[in-house]
Amino acid sequence: MSEQNKIQLFENQKIRTAWDEEKEEWYFSVVDVIAVLTDQQTARGASNYWAKLKQRLKEEGADELLTNCQQLKMVASDGKRRLTDVANTEQLLRIIQSVPSPKAEPFKRWLAEVGRERIEETIDPEQAIDRALETYLKKGYDPDWVHQRLLSIRIRNELTDEWQKRGVEKGREFAILTDEITRTWSGMTTRQYKNLKGLKKENLRDNMSDTELVLTMLAEASTRDISKASKPEGFSGSMEVARQGGEVAGVARKALEERTGAPVITAQNAAQMNTLVVGMIEEAATLPAQAEADDKE
Repeated sequence: MSEQNKIQLFENQKIRTAWDEEKEEWYFSVVDVIAVLTDQQTARGASNYWAKLKQRLKEEGADELLTNCQQLKMVASDGKRRLTDVANTEQLLRIIQSVPSPKAEPFKRWLAEVGRERIEETIDPEQAIDRALETYLKKGYDPDWVHQRLLSIRIRNELTDEWQKRGVEKGREFAILTDEITRTWSGMTTRQYKNLKGLKKENLRDNMSDTELVLTMLAEASTRDISKASKPEGFSGSMEVARQGGEVAGVARKALEERTGAPVITAQNAAQMNTLVVGMIEEAATLPAQAEADDKE
């Protein structure tokens, strides 16, 4: 199973999901769905309801349905990854039929919409980019920053594709190489960088300034290009290339800091940067009115 864990929203309630690239199929956390349909206030309540429902389904002869349901590790409310019962769309529709809830029909339509969007994105990746653009803009990001962020995603994907060609494994090895690139160009590990910005689960890149993002792209693009040229073998060879790619951006960072006399790395996160921009805009908007008032005095 190749997972792309994601949170989907139904009526502002979170549904944990995982996308199987090989089967091109969504898997949904059954407990999360039960919680939405039955208005359970706690995860424990939803788990108990699902346990009773499984027993009832078994008594109804739905053994095949329960047997085919899988378990995947998903992030729980405490931040830890735990095995969770999941179901694909077909299995979930069968489970929903056994739950008396006025939300059943709207939920079925929501399932169809989620599946349609992902299939469309697989056929036409540009649609995924458009949706990402819309999401960032809704969160209040500057449009110029958003276009840079989308470019950084493309460069990142090209780098991970290159790593796979060199025999690097997804997951832990990807994370170690990324950490090495970050440490080499910024002087901090990814965790130290996030701590500086006061982040926990938030995406580090979503909280970078324009310059931080550009240098991250430079580091990863350099790593990609060096890897293509040198063709390292496996994880150990790619580690040295990651260090070299990070050094390219590290040199650029130091040169810029020397010219400006100011550090490139900032402790500000997205919320703080967006608040600063809004404040500057509001302050600028008051200048004409203030100037007019001064002229009348």
